Parts: sequence; structure tokens; C-alpha cells
Amino acid sequence: MSKRPEQTFLQRSYTDGQQAHEKMLNIPDYREMQIKTATPVRMAIINKSTNNKCWRGCGEKGTLLHCWWECKLVQPLWRTVWRYLRNLYIELPYDPAIPLLGIYPDKALLKRDTCTRMFIAALFTIAKTWKQPKCPSTDDWIRKMWYIYTMEYYSAIKKNEIMPFAATWMELETLILSEVRQKEKDKYHMISLITGI
Repeated sequence: MSKRPEQTFLQRSYTDGQQAHEKMLNIPDYREMQIKTATPVRMAIINKSTNNKCWRGCGEKGTLLHCWWECKLVQPLWRTVWRYLRNLYIELPYDPAIPLLGIYPDKALLKRDTCTRMFIAALFTIAKTWKQPKCPSTDDWIRKMWYIYTMEYYSAIKKNEIMPFAATWMELETLILSEVRQKEKDKYHMISLITGI
């Protein structure tokens, strides 16, 4: 007795989905972000310990909100992100719900794609220095944004969808290139992919 075609299709799509999920789990950045929900408070509960202070060494209680937003060593990066937003004429309230949860005010919906890329790069930069007593680097954040930009560029070329890509990245590309020193532009081959300058 043979399997029905629907069962074969469902089994195949389940297997494909499972393989895709396994590939995603092997991506270093994804795994790094997944691990970063283990905050000092959570680890103190798991280990039955009383040491729940921030791993960056600021002395505050290491809650999830503190580690991602409130810590005095993380705040300089978030202020830089908001400075960039102002330079792009995007007015957003300085609120952790926007970058951490993706909850945008109605007036910012037109620029949501640009903001989301900036926030993802900032979150990865913070995750990279998770247990280190230092501020996340603005240069690392810019390089992560450039990486996202480059990957999206090649994806847009492959899908023949360059106009939506250009609409999202045009202003941000100019701002990134204006902030990066010429030495780094040469080192990381940073040239305008949209205008070809």
C-alpha cells in the first residue's frame, strides 16, 4: 500500500523545514543571539546563586532589560543609534520597546525597514560584548550594518528587486560612508553599491 501524495509532500516539507532550522541554528550570529537571553538574574536562579549583578561590571541587577538597554555601558551605543536616526530625519521616542520588541509608533511606519536594520546591527554588537566590561563599539555597529547592507544588496540583485533595496538603504548608505574613515573604507572595500561612487 503506497502513501498518499499529501503525506509524502507533508513529510518532505517537514524534513526541508527541519533541515533549514538546523542550518539556521548553526549560524554563529543566530546562536550568539539565542544564548544572550541567559541574563545574570536568570543564571543566578538556575545556579541557586545570589550573584545576579550585570556581567559588564556596572554593579546593577542584571535583568534582561538592563543588559540590553539600561546598562551605562550599553547606553552610548543606543544614543549613537538615535543620533543616526535624527540625521536621517526619523523622529522616534527614546524607548526600549522599539528596538527590543519592534513596537513602532504609527508615524514611523514609513521608515521602519531602515530602523529595523539599524536596531538588528546594534543588538548583534551588544551581544558580541555580552560578558565584557566595555562599551559596544560604534565602529563594530557600523561594520555590522555594512555587512547587512552588502548581503541585502546581493540578495536584491539575485532576486532582481533593486528598487526596494535602494529605497531602504539610500540615505543610510550615505550616512554610513560619511562616518567611516578612508582607511576603513579601503580595508573593508566600502563603496556605494547603489550609486557606484
